[in-house]
Amino acid sequence: MTYAAPSFEEKICPPAQLTARVSSIARPLVFTNGCFDILHRGHVTYLAQAAALGASMVVALNSDASVKRQGKGDDRPVNTLADRLAVMAALGCVALVTWFDEDTPLQRILECRPDVLVKGGDWPVDKIVGCNEVLGWGGTVHSIPFIHQKSTTALLEKIRRL
Repeated sequence: MTYAAPSFEEKICPPAQLTARVSSIARPLVFTNGCFDILHRGHVTYLAQAAALGASMVVALNSDASVKRQGKGDDRPVNTLADRLAVMAALGCVALVTWFDEDTPLQRILECRPDVLVKGGDWPVDKIVGCNEVLGWGGTVHSIPFIHQKSTTALLEKIRRL
C-alpha cells in the first residue's frame, strides 16, 4: 500500500504562489493573520467566526523569525512554522494558509486583495494592518470580540507551573 500525503497539506501555499492560488478560490474572500503558535479554543472559535464572513478564508502565519521579533519570549514560537502551517491547513474553515517573514502581513493582503479583513477583538479596526487598503477597494474590515478569553502565553505559563 502506498502512502499519500493528507489532502489538507495542499492548502499550504508558499507566498510566491499566493496570487495565482487565490484566483481559484470562492469569493467573498476573508483574510486573517497571526502566530497561532499553540492552537486553542479561542483561536478556533475566532477562525470559525471569521470564515463565516465570506465564502473562503486565507490565513497568513508569522514566520518563526517574525514571531521572535514580536517579543513574546525567547522560547517562542513553541511550534515551528511548518508545524503551525500543517495544523492550520487541517482546519475545515481554512481554504489556504500561507506565511510572511515581515513584521506585518501587508504584502500578503495586497497579493490576496481580500473582500473581508479580520482580526481579533484586541485590534481596533483602524489599527488593523491593511485596513485602508481593503476599505479602499471596497472591502470590509472587522474586529471580532473574544468569546473565550484564552491566550497562548497564559497557557504556556500554566504548563510551566504544572
